[in-house]
Amino acid sequence: MNNFTFHNPTRIYFGKGQIQQLGEAVPQTGSTLILYGGGSIKRNGVYDQVKRALGDRTVLEFGGIEPNPTYETLMQAVTLARSRGVTFLLAVGGGSVLDGTKFVAAAIPFAGDPWDLLSKKVKPEQALPLAAVLTLPATGSEMNPVAVISRTSTREKLPLSSPLLYPRFSILDPETTFSLPPRQVANGIVDAFTHVVEQYLTYPAEAPLQDRMAESILQTLIEIGPQTLADPTDYDARATLVWCSTMALNGIIGCGVPHDWATHRIGHELTALYGIDHARTLAVILPSLWHIQRDGKHAKLLQYAGRVWGLSDGDEDTRIDAAIAKTAAFFEQLGIPSRLAAYGDVAPDTPATVAERLEDRDFIPLGERLDITAERVQAILSLSLTPA
Repeated sequence: MNNFTFHNPTRIYFGKGQIQQLGEAVPQTGSTLILYGGGSIKRNGVYDQVKRALGDRTVLEFGGIEPNPTYETLMQAVTLARSRGVTFLLAVGGGSVLDGTKFVAAAIPFAGDPWDLLSKKVKPEQALPLAAVLTLPATGSEMNPVAVISRTSTREKLPLSSPLLYPRFSILDPETTFSLPPRQVANGIVDAFTHVVEQYLTYPAEAPLQDRMAESILQTLIEIGPQTLADPTDYDARATLVWCSTMALNGIIGCGVPHDWATHRIGHELTALYGIDHARTLAVILPSLWHIQRDGKHAKLLQYAGRVWGLSDGDEDTRIDAAIAKTAAFFEQLGIPSRLAAYGDVAPDTPATVAERLEDRDFIPLGERLDITAERVQAILSLSLTPA
């Protein structure tokens, strides 16, 4: 097991009715800015619960944060917060709203061009305190310090990470997710699944506890994913999905083990170029990446095949092929295509374009062994463009 330092300061309030905890958890003094997305929180009752819990505090609002939150929209929130002297940020929504709020928290006190926080990887020296009311299980952003922001004008999607951006607390009430469209729930399942394998399916690191924890999350997602889609108001199934999504990316299973994140990095380019849902880019990249990277991932692919899917018949290559096929079939079962070829508007030269964009920003080589070259990026994308 590799050396590591682990610290996660986010307090979690989990379960029915926990939105009322805002009354104690949000500072009484100063002013709070509520940030949200397209307005679904006003239709499903979450907004009213939040307002009641906040009582007579000074509260401002900023809505309209998009899926794949954009720099252009978020800078409007920064301007508002600066002009009104906001002192606390409350994200009410899914991972995109949380990610956007983290950027706003870092950008408000930043003296330079806020885009430098992303494009030049400038580390923020301070940030406004923030918290979250989660309404969509997927990204784990409710318990980590990471955000990913898009810029429409330059067609870029870039990450931001700082210990200053951990939410002070997050409220996870599974009932707030009951009204989500099936597409968003399915996306969340795939996002959480991929977060786990980016930390687990690399190479052996003598970390059996982390492996078993990762495998248990994967097996649980496989079990309850279709179940919660079939019955959105099954509280136990939805509660399990919410907690799986948080555990997938709060740092615990990633302690002391190598990480990959190439699937995410390549997927971000597809979202930036074509606006494809983030989780759907992961579903089309992951199986192809495993095929191309199967030699370096051989031992963990075999372990995954046996422990997660229960595959024991055939030789090693047969079991690996079967595990990759079962993963793709799981995504398809959720209604998410596992081939980029399913998106008809994708240009034939996409593999070369993505590789070039990654090279231009010095993101290559990728992978846990730093062996994913521009040529391998093209091979992965070319394979994903072929029909299943």
